[in-house]
Amino acid sequence: MKPSPLHEPLLDEDVLRPTHVEVDLDALEHNLRAIRARVGPSEVMPILKANAYGHGLVPVARRMEALGVPCIGLAFLEEGIRLRRAGVRTPILVLGGVLGDQIPLFLQHDLMLAASSVDKLLLIEQHAAEQGIRARVHLKVDTGMERIGIHWYHADRLLEASLRCAHVDVVGIFSHLAQSDERDPSFTRLQLERFEEVLSFYEKRSLPTPTRHLANSGAILGHPTTWLDQVRPGLILYGVWPSDLRVDLDLRPALRWVSRVVYFKVVEPGAGVSYGSTWAPERQTRIVTIPVGYGDGYPRSLSNRGQVLIRGKRYPIVGRVCMDQIMVDIGWDSAWNGDEVVLLGTDEHGHRISTEEIADWAGTIPWEILTNINTRVQRVTRG
Repeated sequence: MKPSPLHEPLLDEDVLRPTHVEVDLDALEHNLRAIRARVGPSEVMPILKANAYGHGLVPVARRMEALGVPCIGLAFLEEGIRLRRAGVRTPILVLGGVLGDQIPLFLQHDLMLAASSVDKLLLIEQHAAEQGIRARVHLKVDTGMERIGIHWYHADRLLEASLRCAHVDVVGIFSHLAQSDERDPSFTRLQLERFEEVLSFYEKRSLPTPTRHLANSGAILGHPTTWLDQVRPGLILYGVWPSDLRVDLDLRPALRWVSRVVYFKVVEPGAGVSYGSTWAPERQTRIVTIPVGYGDGYPRSLSNRGQVLIRGKRYPIVGRVCMDQIMVDIGWDSAWNGDEVVLLGTDEHGHRISTEEIADWAGTIPWEILTNINTRVQRVTRG
């Protein structure tokens, strides 16, 4: 009896869908080593939140662990649990806010918490006492971001409370910089001064200071005084610059987003292309269709603005980006079904479309371009 199609074996995802992301783990290793060389003797805590900035959380974390990083930084509890279930044993700090009912899960999975207020710290102490274990926390101080963290001018309250906690180990203290990738350094200097004022609490009492960390990617590039004991590279770990600020740091982009031509047609003058017919050719032209769209995280704002690489040449996206497809005008050039299309990254001819360039076309920032590539786009790692 012939099996039902519902019970037939599925093909591998890379056969089912030509649109995928290639992640070069060797490039990430190169970038980590370059950052270490720049900031030494400060240690490096790689930030792997948002699916490692779109690069794939688990494989990137495993490579970072193999390279001996002292700690991994994440945004949310579920990211930490995922890494623990994948067998990653490196210390993990969850940088984001914590709800009280999440604390037992933090403790169960040996995840460090950001204690951002006296009340949160006392809840952590309570849960740790109930479980008969010690919680490890980093105290979060707000020096000007106005996000989470106790204000610097009230920080003594948090630090004093931490000294009274019998089941909490304060292993770090940190803040976050709001303008480190901008050319005017004045606010970054002010935040550093505020943080140092908070840290004087320990010196005044002849107490050992927990690991201090403040510097994000922009500060690693432009503000050496903020490096302290540990730095937290995000965007630059992945080989992408956070602004037009450039320094002598050899970064290698680690992500390549590719697809393939799935359709070719000749379009007559005046025939509208895609939803709303926002573009039409002035003369007969050749249009190819690529199976990627805003449903994958490819920005709809690239409609009639973005470009791709096919056969070593740049071609414009024409018409509106659809949920699952884009159309590209190749003029009177040739392209065949199955030809590779580079959406982001370098092609075999050495031509490149950068994350920074796409962000500029889309009117956004490089962080958003990378982290918007969603999970329906398969990640393939090499290196």
